[in-house]
Amino acid sequence: GILPIAAAARRDHSARLLFPAANIAEAAIVDGLALFAVKSLFEAAQVFSAERPEPSSRPEAARTNVEPSSEDDLSDVSGQLLARRALEIAAAGGHHLLLCGPPGAGKTMLARRMPGILPPLSADEALTVTTIHSIAGTLPPGAGLVSTRPFRAPHHTCSDIALVGGGANPRPGELSLAHEGVLFLDELPEFSRRAIETLRQPLESGSITIARAARIVEFPARITLVGAMNPCPCGYANEDRRRCKCAPAVIERYRARLSGPMRDRFDLSVDVRAVPWRDWRSAVRGEPTAAVRARVVRARAAQTTRHGVLNAQLTGAALRTACALDGAGERLLALGARQLELSARGVTRVLRVARTIADLNGRMAIAPGDVAEALQFRPPGHAPENRERS
Repeated sequence: GILPIAAAARRDHSARLLFPAANIAEAAIVDGLALFAVKSLFEAAQVFSAERPEPSSRPEAARTNVEPSSEDDLSDVSGQLLARRALEIAAAGGHHLLLCGPPGAGKTMLARRMPGILPPLSADEALTVTTIHSIAGTLPPGAGLVSTRPFRAPHHTCSDIALVGGGANPRPGELSLAHEGVLFLDELPEFSRRAIETLRQPLESGSITIARAARIVEFPARITLVGAMNPCPCGYANEDRRRCKCAPAVIERYRARLSGPMRDRFDLSVDVRAVPWRDWRSAVRGEPTAAVRARVVRARAAQTTRHGVLNAQLTGAALRTACALDGAGERLLALGARQLELSARGVTRVLRVARTIADLNGRMAIAPGDVAEALQFRPPGHAPENRERS
């Protein structure tokens, strides 16, 4: 946790910082301080007694990956054109994505390739991400500034505190450790209901507030959530290649583990079907990661230039301005909202996704085709009598 200490020292206009020598790469991230790295109390005493007036030499700026680097390329994914497109839209606009399909369909393969199509961290983003990991103690020894977007994939047995953060001495959870990156929740319905529901507010606000008797701590948590789930407990509902063994009531209870309000947080939802071997062999390889990332970078640049935030974060006047539709688009959206029984929140999310699609296509205005594409990624809403309060 030396990085936040060094940053606080600079904010307080301190001139010097004394710290363990093992943390020098981390402390050197913050400019404007004379650094005194010591290996023992004797060396610390020398600094205080002025026997050691010269500060330590700053090491060259180090770069650290918070996750092992991956050479997996998006072109390795055969078929799955709709899921690949959803992945690109999610990356471009910061939209949350839900993948539903049988075991082995490629849900995890797709999710793990999302960080590769995201743009590099900016200097400010890298400093914030590094600070979070410093507080959590997840930086390796001698680590410097984090250079890659985080990809966190906690197991479904993790507690709500491990997921969102907390404890007697509050520490960041997986949600904050994924800040400015991807949080992948595989087997989403297998997470405890309480753990899943604690995500709802942070997914909207981009931060998590932890209240304790002595203090209130707020950690950043601006993430792209990718959830993956089977269509039923056995995983093979609606599959031709294998018969589902689950009774309808069992399937209904399984899907109900993900509440209506939580499902509503996903801007994009895709059914990922397994690609048969004969089709997999003949499938044309998709675009490489670099080509998709170039479009994502351009789309994000258009968004930040327009309103300073990604489309998933648009609200109020900015939402109305950026997502204005022509007559044909309005009629198409109204028809889709009726047929899919979308809530007001669902309609808003369709508009945000349509705006991102227009940005990916290089359009200033949202076209009816952008609305149509956004609607195909929106699952039907819940019937009024079954809809939970959000």
